[in-house]
Amino acid sequence: MTDAAKKTARRAGLLLAAVLASAACSNKQSLNVTCGSDLTCAPAADPPAGASSGPAALAPFAPPADPGPGGVTFAASGEVLALAGYPFPPASPGDPAFADGWSVQFTRLLVTLDDLTLSNGPNVSPGDQSCTEPVVAKVSGPWAIDLAHADPRYLPGKGGGGEQAVPFAALSHQNYPPGNDAAFDTGGATPYAFGFDVVPATTAAMNVNLDAAALGDYGQMIADGCTVLYVGTATFAGTRCTCPTAGDPGAPCDPDVYGPGKGWPQAGDAVPFHLCFRAPVSYLNCQNPDNTGAPLAGDEFQRGITFQASAPVVAQVTIHTDHPFWDSVLHDTPVHFDQLAARVAGMRPAGPAGTPVTYPTVTLEMTRGVDYRRVKDALGNVLPWRYCAPPDTSVHAPFVGAMAFDAESVAPAPGTDACQGLRDYYDFATYDQSTQGHLDSDGLCYVVRHYPSPR
Repeated sequence: MTDAAKKTARRAGLLLAAVLASAACSNKQSLNVTCGSDLTCAPAADPPAGASSGPAALAPFAPPADPGPGGVTFAASGEVLALAGYPFPPASPGDPAFADGWSVQFTRLLVTLDDLTLSNGPNVSPGDQSCTEPVVAKVSGPWAIDLAHADPRYLPGKGGGGEQAVPFAALSHQNYPPGNDAAFDTGGATPYAFGFDVVPATTAAMNVNLDAAALGDYGQMIADGCTVLYVGTATFAGTRCTCPTAGDPGAPCDPDVYGPGKGWPQAGDAVPFHLCFRAPVSYLNCQNPDNTGAPLAGDEFQRGITFQASAPVVAQVTIHTDHPFWDSVLHDTPVHFDQLAARVAGMRPAGPAGTPVTYPTVTLEMTRGVDYRRVKDALGNVLPWRYCAPPDTSVHAPFVGAMAFDAESVAPAPGTDACQGLRDYYDFATYDQSTQGHLDSDGLCYVVRHYPSPR
């Protein structure tokens, strides 16, 4: 399958994360089928940012032992992008890059994983990926993991190209309910549905690979209720940028907005970021690129994990770093940083003109109240879409004119109830971020959001 075809399929697959599935599950309860699509959104107040916290004291962690043939090792990866970032300009044509000219590097990418499950019946409801038969194995953490931490002892990542995956759990046989110690089927005919949770940071988490600096950030995650934290720096490196309009695809960008002395970062200027996402999510019944054979209609890959008699398999929880920066809710759309840099426009530190400076740190909290359908910077300028390199057009044509993020069928909130729609850019970015969990690199999972959000 070509990259464009894969992206088109994933774009269609993302709709599974946003809509209620068919009512078919309601008549399967006699078969002990559980469907995540049966869950509904419960309004709740947004958790306030906590007071400054010191380094977290976490539970000790022991690396998992080899489960042996017929078993499974669970590993986590942020792909090579969590380790190498998004250089601009990209090293090679087609490499992932921020279209608006930002070179983005991650210092830390912290996540807390929990409740890995294997269930019978991944295909019990072809039209509703959220439905499975009973759980037969379960491993609970939680585990605190830094996906931007490299170590040559880690496993090779499923995406190749220098990707690493840190092993954090393993199973040699079934273990649920208690007393079930049956072997996993290794005949190839019985895949097991796989799911996992991303949960708020907690002192109960085992420290898989956090160093002292990461423990400091993790302590703040606990105070703030973060499930995922991005820490890093974006450096503007764009040249010959354009701000296309409907009538002029090569229109220059307004120098009164982006020009020197107008408050916007110039070439070489850096914008640190500290993006706390408060989005607990269950990822259910994931599709698996490691599987062969025809998938169900509407799926890109067959669902579940197939065990092997000759060796253990690796199930890789993959967190895609690009999702929070998408310009749309469609999968694999272009990524942008201007909407975040806009929050510190006009805040250039004192320094000689033409000398690169570091702006104040931008946080996700700063995007609350920002209209994602007509983005303005902190100076009140209506921003255009800016391109410093040709964007990927495999999902949609380049957006032009005023910056308006495309929520497709996900409605704006009519009031303050986040269950009814997206209220601002904070909600939009969190909605996209909540879809970033996958299996074995690119396997889509059914997304159940455990925070106030449209479905």
